[in-house]
Amino acid sequence: MGYNKDNFKRIRDEYATKHLIAESAARVRVSEIHAILPEVAEIDRALAKTGLSLMGASLLPVKEREAEFARIKEQNLALNQERNDILVAAGYPADYTDVKYDCPKCGDSGYVGIEMCECMRNALIMAGFESSGISRLLNTQTFDNFSLDYYKQDANTYAKMERVLSVMKGYADTFPPEGSQNLALFGGTGLGKTHLSSAVARKVIEKGYDVLYVTAIELVSAFEAEQFDKVAAHGELTDKFLECDLLIIDDLGTELGGQFTVSTLYNVLNIRINKKMPTIISTNCNQQDLLKKYGERISSRIFGEFRPLLFSGTDVRMQKIQR
Repeated sequence: MGYNKDNFKRIRDEYATKHLIAESAARVRVSEIHAILPEVAEIDRALAKTGLSLMGASLLPVKEREAEFARIKEQNLALNQERNDILVAAGYPADYTDVKYDCPKCGDSGYVGIEMCECMRNALIMAGFESSGISRLLNTQTFDNFSLDYYKQDANTYAKMERVLSVMKGYADTFPPEGSQNLALFGGTGLGKTHLSSAVARKVIEKGYDVLYVTAIELVSAFEAEQFDKVAAHGELTDKFLECDLLIIDDLGTELGGQFTVSTLYNVLNIRINKKMPTIISTNCNQQDLLKKYGERISSRIFGEFRPLLFSGTDVRMQKIQR
């Protein structure tokens, strides 16, 4: 799927507007200078005739044509230098009337030839951070600042968390939607599940994929609002959960139970599994808790289609407070 389609449309429209605004502002500056410095207006009128002069020169015999081309080029260089000198003498920068693009590389069009410009890609990445649902966490929870020092209580815990970190780094580094595994993160509160999920989300968004991070409560609430409150057309609030390149569901098991919740979660997981669209879930529940809360259909999906990763250790947040 690639970049979030709503973000892409918005950014594309913004670039089209930026391009026009930059050119419009330059025209205003040209009009201003022409009113103040008539000699510049006269030079610009002479320069505007360059195209006709070149067209006429192209009809001449070869030797005369080359000489005329050289003469026109030399004349234009002299006119531009004279123009610059007049602007500077009047207290203006020599490039005052030039079009001032935010990105000279693409001229604020977003593309260099047929390739997307880096500036537009960065804008889409930042938009992806905002629409992911965890923009704040993406700036503070990365692979670089995930410390294994908090898991050094014993060698076994450290080894397990070292492996978990390695798996999730590798997952983010090699992510394409096609063929990526589903991950199920198990473990108690404060062991780093949200931190590493955020780190994965950041890396995947930077690659140009659409990532959505949502708590299980928020997920079910969106489907409830669409189903019962009639606040939106069918799919308006929920299609994003089924279409994003990577869906991360946090705190599975904290939402209220009931048949609607079970049905919603099963449908989301089942549809994404069938479409081979990867999902990451994190939960404080163990296998028995999930079986009791959701029944066989969901628990078998999770343990049959998701790679389990067990987070071990002592609550990192509490360790930070105690330090």
